[in-house]
Parts: sequence; structure tokens; C-alpha cells
Amino acid sequence: MPTLTLPDFVSKWRSSGLTERAGAQMHFIELCDVLGEPHPASEDSSGATYTFEKGGTTIEGKQGFADVWKRGCFGWEYKGKHKDLNVAYRQLLKYREDLENPPLLVVCDLERFEVHTNFTGTAKQVYRFSLDDLLKDQATADCKLPPIMVLRAVFTDPTRLRPDRSTADVTEMAATEFATLADSLRARGVDPQRAAHFLMRLLFCLFAEDIGLLPPKLFSVLLERTRHRPADFKARSHGQKNAERGYPLSKNSLRRLPSMWRGGRRAATARRVRRSCYVAAFT
Repeated sequence: MPTLTLPDFVSKWRSSGLTERAGAQMHFIELCDVLGEPHPASEDSSGATYTFEKGGTTIEGKQGFADVWKRGCFGWEYKGKHKDLNVAYRQLLKYREDLENPPLLVVCDLERFEVHTNFTGTAKQVYRFSLDDLLKDQATADCKLPPIMVLRAVFTDPTRLRPDRSTADVTEMAATEFATLADSLRARGVDPQRAAHFLMRLLFCLFAEDIGLLPPKLFSVLLERTRHRPADFKARSHGQKNAERGYPLSKNSLRRLPSMWRGGRRAATARRVRRSCYVAAFT
């Protein structure tokens, strides 16, 4: 039986001010209690299949550690509250092979959760939810299953979260959409070279957003807000309106690159990448 109720867990960690180092393992252990799952040490005292601080070699040959790992289920990385979860996800990507490529990669800041699928040959899907979402037995806009159901699947049935579509399916769908868009531009008399340049910039923006070069959903929000107003799309994408009027994209907004790039040489790299992103995408 769980030793902590779900409402108590949510209330405690919603108001917690603990840092990542101070709170991560306690947060995970109490989450296990709520779900009725064993703690790592109680299920596997050797740490061979389920453990905190699972070591692995990164793709750069450096040593890394997943905060929690369970063979055949997940790699789990924590960050402090309100930190960039994209940074945590990229950390897991760097040593997922040494974690035996778990089907799920989970990142959490003690209040927000993201469950990234990592099944071979399938399109990635992300289930995003917060502590408060756990109290609602229903799907959300960013989580197509009830969040508490997602967490249970993370521990006991990862295949339940397996995407229905393969990467080949998604690639084919995307190619079809771009071909339709190209035909539409051609039918409107747009110069072929100009149309090709526009489509390449569009593809670049979507790619840059997906891998974290642009702030989360920045370009998607721009498209959604201006989908029926082409003139506004052009103006907003060039930063010609001010932020007070609710326009999401400008030169200033591109400064919000991942925190892992701040400071020292990385700061200089960030400035160069930011300029390159802007020039490639919006000029």
C-alpha cells in the first residue's frame, strides 16, 4: 500500500524549495510510494538493473550519470525547479546507449514531467504534464493519456506509450505536406527559386525548434497565431512588432537559447548560432 497519498505528494512538492541535489532522490522515492512501486535499492540491492546514479559514457567519451535507471523501462534525469528540461533531455541522449537504450527517457524538475519515447524505428512522442495534472484523471493538451496512467506505464509497461507511427510514416507524411505546399505556391505563381528558399527556411525552423535551438514551441506558436494572416506572419517573423502586442518571435527572443550554452566559450558559440539561426530562417 502507498505510504503517501497523491494529493499529499502534489502539495508537498508544489511548495518545495529544495534544489535538485537535495530533492531528487526523495522526490523519486516518494513518487514510488504513491504509485506503489518498489524503491531502487529495495528491488535491486546490487544496482545491476534498477538504481540511482547509473553511470555511463557519453558520446564525447566523458563519464555521465543518469539520476535513476531501470533496465528495459527508463532513464530519468532531474533538474531544479523551473530549469530547462531540454538540457536534461540532451544529457540523457548523450549516454542513452550506455543505459542500454531504454524505451523511455524521463526528465523532471520536481514539478514538471516530460516522458520522451525512445522506441527504435518509431516517431518520438512526448508526454508533458505537471504535478497538478496528476490529480486529474484525464488527458491534457500535452499528454494524450491521463498523466498518472503515464507514470504507471513508465515503471511497469513502457510499451503502452509506444507511438503508433513509425519514423518512415512521419517522414512520408511530412514529405507529402511539403509537396502539397510547393504545389500551392507554384499554382499562385510564386517564383520557383523563391518558393524553394521559403520551404528550406520553414524546414530549418521546424528542425531548429525540435532540437532546442529555438525556445520551445516558439515557431509553432508563431504559425498558429498567424495562419490566417500571412502579412502578420512576415512582420512578426522579422521582429517588426513589439513584445507588448503579444508577438512571439523577434531577434531578442532568439537570445533565449538553452542554458547549457551560457558562459565562456559556449556564450560566444551561442551568439554565433543565434545569428546563424536568424539569418538562415528569417532573411
